[in-house]
Parts: sequence; C-alpha cells; structure tokens
Amino acid sequence: MKKNLKKITGFVLLTALILSGGGCGVVQQAEQAINLKNCDFRIMSVQDVNVAGVNIQNYKNLKDLRIQDVAKITKAIAQPSFPLSLQLNLQGRNPNTSSAGLNKIDYILYIDDIQMTAGSMSRSFVIPPNNGTAIIPMQFTFDLKQVLKGKSLDAIINFGFNLAGAGNKPTRILIKIRPTIMMGSRALQYPGYINVKTEFAG
Repeated sequence: MKKNLKKITGFVLLTALILSGGGCGVVQQAEQAINLKNCDFRIMSVQDVNVAGVNIQNYKNLKDLRIQDVAKITKAIAQPSFPLSLQLNLQGRNPNTSSAGLNKIDYILYIDDIQMTAGSMSRSFVIPPNNGTAIIPMQFTFDLKQVLKGKSLDAIINFGFNLAGAGNKPTRILIKIRPTIMMGSRALQYPGYINVKTEFAG
C-alpha cells in the first residue's frame, strides 16, 4: 500500500512540475491527469462474442447454431488458428469536480485467470466530473488454440460458448489497465496497473 502511495505521489509531483511550466492547454491536461488517479473503473458488459467469425453471443453450444454457422466453425477447427473476438465495454467514473482524461490504455486481458492477450489502445476519452461516467469500448481478438495450448478441441470450443453464455455479465473476465494522458508532447503514465472487475471498487 505504501509503495502504491509513493507511486501516486510521484505521479502527482511530476504533473505539478509540468503544470508549472505549461500553457493553458497543458494546464488543462495536467488537471485531467491529476483527476484520473481518483477515477474508478468497472467492466460494464461484453458483446459481439465471435468464434471463427460466427457471432455466438446468445448461444450455449454448437447445436443451437444455424447449419451454415456450424459448418463454418467445424471448418475453422481444422485450421492452425481458432480466433475468438469480442468487445469489452469498460465504464469509468470520475468523482472529481472537473473532468478527467486519458489518451492511451495499456492492458492485459484475463479470462478464467488465463492471460488471453496484452497490448495497448491509443484513443482519447474524457470522463465528466461529479461522478460522471464514460464508456470505453475495447476490441480484442486472440487465438484460442494458442492461449489454450494442450487443451482438447472440445474444451477450446466450449470455452468460447461458455464465455458467450454469460450474456452481458462478464464475470469470468478480469482486465488490468494502465491509462496514459498526453501533456503537450509528453506522455504521463498512470503508476501501475489497475485491476478492473465487474463492479466499481468504491
């Protein structure tokens, strides 16, 4: 806990240094950066769960699909990769009296405690003040055969359908995020990753 507090203190001090020498635009960005450290995030929903290009969002197994979709998935099973894609909608909440902002998110996505993918998304978001919220949609695509290496084909297929069967309540998903905000030409990164689950932390 003390270590995290030191990181956050360093984050604020660095922001203050930039703030003292910047123009109006940088001042606003610095304020948004300071506010960002107080924001809370949660996974709001998951949508567009696709296996091998077939949307399985509302299905529990292969038997529920149309014949042509079953054929498409069956054909994909024989291929070197078996892609799963989905959209994860995060929600940020800002308790401050002025806006918070971010320009980039580094992420690590886990499903059932298995790391699926990691990377970054460069896109600007502003979270309005006074407990205002903003939706942050994130698209993911990864190869189930690669991340579930050693598992049977049935287990790989069932993994995708079980995820889709959760509907819009992604209880099996955890995502770690590290936001970044630009101040002029300088990138200021949040100190450490934030574990984001289905409920706000506070």
